[in-house]
Amino acid sequence: MKKNQQGFSLIELLIVVVIIGIIAAIAIPNLLASRRAANEASAISAQRTVSSSEATYFSTNGGNTNYGTAQNLYDAQLVDAVLGAAHNATVTGVVANTPKSGYLFNIVKTDATVATGVPASFIEAAHPVAPSGITQTGTRNFCVQEDGVVRGAAGTGAFVSTAATCGAYNPL
Repeated sequence: MKKNQQGFSLIELLIVVVIIGIIAAIAIPNLLASRRAANEASAISAQRTVSSSEATYFSTNGGNTNYGTAQNLYDAQLVDAVLGAAHNATVTGVVANTPKSGYLFNIVKTDATVATGVPASFIEAAHPVAPSGITQTGTRNFCVQEDGVVRGAAGTGAFVSTAATCGAYNPL
């Protein structure tokens, strides 16, 4: 070995690798949490879009008696193909059940019945595709009804399908 040979010792290289590992251990959970927060913000925004679209559909195409399905909203050009595809229903021209930012959506609507006096209603629900694990896309379920208030609660990934369940969620 030459006297003037320079380089890093094995100990120095190991110290650098350990420091990089510590930084990664701190940064990766924060990165995943940021992604979950962004997915949830996107789902909340989609809920507001659908709520506005339903109000528009109700007063125009629905004749003030009916809300629209995902297909109706897509056909009336009130929602785009990405949001239409994220719904748990077939929408012509798009592949159904394609998550939007890690969330799937579902619309449950009830048409007005004049004879019994039942008003029209809808519930639009969102749930994360992966509610747990390293690939977690979100931790909360969301829903919105005809009142336009987006509500959310920690969820297991099931769609909200009743007004009582959605009403029990916390307003955002």
